[in-house]
Amino acid sequence: MLHYQDEDLSKLTSRYRANLINSCTGYKSLNLIASIAGPQFTNLALFNSVVHIGSNPAMLGFISRPLTVRRDTYNNIKKNRFFTVNQVNETIYKDAHHTSAKYDALTSEFEKTGLTEEFLDNFKVPYVAESSIKIGCEFVNEYTIEENGCLLIIGAIKHIYINEGIVSKDGWIQLDRANTISSVGLDGYALPKVIDRLAYAKPHEKTNSLWHES
Repeated sequence: MLHYQDEDLSKLTSRYRANLINSCTGYKSLNLIASIAGPQFTNLALFNSVVHIGSNPAMLGFISRPLTVRRDTYNNIKKNRFFTVNQVNETIYKDAHHTSAKYDALTSEFEKTGLTEEFLDNFKVPYVAESSIKIGCEFVNEYTIEENGCLLIIGAIKHIYINEGIVSKDGWIQLDRANTISSVGLDGYALPKVIDRLAYAKPHEKTNSLWHES
């Protein structure tokens, strides 16, 4: 088994270290975050750091890298307060990847890809029409991670749109039916498959499947 201590990591080339650290924590969620710089200027960027914050009230978060260079998504959200989170699926992952290209602040990544703006229910920021799961959010707060200057951005969930046929009776979403893509590191893409659902764990009781007979 390979073994890297902290002093070993500091000696690696920057690209090798970035690939290693970004992929060693496993599969990550993959979402396109849309924002607006103004009424005529939309922005779309790929993030693999969107996480659940809470369900009551419903909130999510994502990590913005340090503000040492221009961060269009962050600037737009701070200015206009609203953004959308759009899950990446198998049919759009290449266009999603292309949004990471360094376009200027007033160039819309929607226009440079095959992705389509979709405005729903008077929300001021567009969704990605091709996404199976779309979430409209309002900025709530930000927290600086002092150790590296990154920012945790918190959004309140105002709208959720989900394609029919992938939500179970108890509200659980079977993401593999939506062909949801996960990321591996900075440039790897995977198509996960759900293998089981397990019953609520209780002390001293066997773990049982909700889908399969024990």
